[in-house]
Amino acid sequence: MITGASRGIGAACAEAFSRRAAMLSLTSRTPIGYSGDALITAGDITDPADRARVVEATLDCFGRIDILINNAGQGSYEPVLLADRDSSRKIFDLNFFAPLALAQLVVPHMRRQGGGTIVNVSSIAGQIALPWMSMYSSTKFALGAITNALRIELRADGIRMMTVCPGYVNTDFHSHAIGTPPSMIAGAKPFAISATRCAEAIARGVERDARTVVTPGIGWFLVWLERVFPSVVDSRLGSLSK
Repeated sequence: MITGASRGIGAACAEAFSRRAAMLSLTSRTPIGYSGDALITAGDITDPADRARVVEATLDCFGRIDILINNAGQGSYEPVLLADRDSSRKIFDLNFFAPLALAQLVVPHMRRQGGGTIVNVSSIAGQIALPWMSMYSSTKFALGAITNALRIELRADGIRMMTVCPGYVNTDFHSHAIGTPPSMIAGAKPFAISATRCAEAIARGVERDARTVVTPGIGWFLVWLERVFPSVVDSRLGSLSK
């Protein structure tokens, strides 16, 4: 079951898991153009009734949910002191509370079937706080925290948790974000990876039961650098955000 499956990483995940003979349940607020064999359910996962409907439709069709990929999300380009509280609540609803609620809906079924995997698509911004994406980073840090907590809580049930932290992915993410991307974002485009490459990293991570997938791999160096030399990263990020 893949949320946000109409474009970008979600659509690429549908292709990647289809190549592995998975039976797909796809959902999105916008029309899904997937041409293969899949259950497609339109819905807004921030709406409790829609969430429940998507889960029930999946269970009615397939009888089980082995993998839940919480991919749907939205970006936000706002410094902390200028962040609009209404838009911040909306982005938390989609990026954090919706994945939390879907996990709460799906876990009882995974327990009954003897296990499963929940994949939460976070971001490098969920490992390193980015000053020009303060609210987005906050949602992804929070998502990572509940993923780690659920890993411990659900270990005895055979339910695995995986966090995915992509860097810059070549999608229309920025055009659908709240606020205006800073000029330095354009300079990062040559380093972007494709949604297909990101989806393959996710699929391989599920296959090897990874705890965390960072893609591209250079992202691990950035995470390590922030942990070991935080003042260096702070200084560099500060200069980029001017």
